[in-house]
Amino acid sequence: MPQFLAENGYSSLTQRLNRFPQGAPPSELLTKILALLFTEQEAALVGQLPMRPFSPAMAAQLWGVREVDAYRILAGLAERALLLDAEHNGEMTYVLPPPMSGFFEFSMMRVRGDIDQVALSELFYQYLNMEEEFIGSLFLEGKTRLGRIMVDEESIPSANVSRVLDYERASEVIKKSSSIAIGSCYCRQKMHHLGRACSAAKEIRMIFDGVADPLIRHGHARKVDKAECLDLLQQAKAQNLVQFAENVQGGVSFICNCCSCCCEPLVAARKFCSLQPVQTTNYVSEPKPELCGGCGRCIDVCPVEAVSLVSANDPQHPWMRKCVHDATRCLGCGLCVRVCNSGAVSLVPRTERVITPADSAHRIVLMAIERGKLQHLIWDNQALLSHRALSAIFGAILKLPPVKQALAESQLGSRYLHAIIQRRSDRSHRPEARY
Repeated sequence: MPQFLAENGYSSLTQRLNRFPQGAPPSELLTKILALLFTEQEAALVGQLPMRPFSPAMAAQLWGVREVDAYRILAGLAERALLLDAEHNGEMTYVLPPPMSGFFEFSMMRVRGDIDQVALSELFYQYLNMEEEFIGSLFLEGKTRLGRIMVDEESIPSANVSRVLDYERASEVIKKSSSIAIGSCYCRQKMHHLGRACSAAKEIRMIFDGVADPLIRHGHARKVDKAECLDLLQQAKAQNLVQFAENVQGGVSFICNCCSCCCEPLVAARKFCSLQPVQTTNYVSEPKPELCGGCGRCIDVCPVEAVSLVSANDPQHPWMRKCVHDATRCLGCGLCVRVCNSGAVSLVPRTERVITPADSAHRIVLMAIERGKLQHLIWDNQALLSHRALSAIFGAILKLPPVKQALAESQLGSRYLHAIIQRRSDRSHRPEARY
């Protein structure tokens, strides 16, 4: 057995993290990262925690300690943003976030003296560029993606504005949020520590509602109002940053403002464009060659190299060039439209509409089914799910197409789920159900 897989607290935590739908495959680099964030004793304890929200009493029972001692440990982990905490009906509850869009990123959202951020940045960079299994599990497995690109609202032609739904507009996500936090961009902060960051703004990561509250409370992000957040959004667009959000319609927890040089989702989108590692918008760029002057601005701004210059084939002007767009690479972000001064490119609706999961529960269930990990959500090895959590997951499964319901049923081996699906199928086939 490799040394990094030897039975210890870090291997226990690695196994727990790898049960998340996005995955965190074990490696020596991951063990080194965890060792900078957790003590071995903490890692062993966190490795026993369930995926669902839990109370100090539940943690105490799992750990075999007094509740007051469990509370002290949990509060310390939450203070360092390794757990997220919230108060419900006077009782504190905690949840272990996944590594990405979770505690990896929280560790870089402000300058901290309790961890070696320079060493951590180097390890993150190596892990996200050398560990192919992690990149595959994060960006390439299945069809349902962790994040999605948001369209530049101002780049949509007026004739199509009414087709842009609220959840596709970054401004609407901001306006509908009850709590907003701003922190450092994890990717650019990491590259800053390595001396490779670009000049784009760092204090521009937007976090919302239930995730924002604990990060604000423990000083990892600062609270802002909607007006300031909307102003930051305009600043991000002025710097030609791409809005990358959680891949859900309701309850969006974050919007990153990404550059193509530092930010991992766009780097992955550029490297693995044919596999669509991030979800595109419902739009695609469409060039108008007769208007193109060949200035190349769209080439400079495109985050995934979907635009290139070719000869205009004009015998009177052999030096002339024009831009061509590769629709298979295009994210539909609209940056090319924003910078084009001649109106030579526009955004048009994709022929097939992109399906966005309804909420985080829906997305997590889809990702778990596609990655063969649904059983970890339902039959948590550490504790039984509450009726409410079980109902939410089963409810998300029952909304899926029949093919994915069948996948879920086969993974769980649950006679109960089989009976529910069969009963719903029988009802849908009754003559009276069709009218």
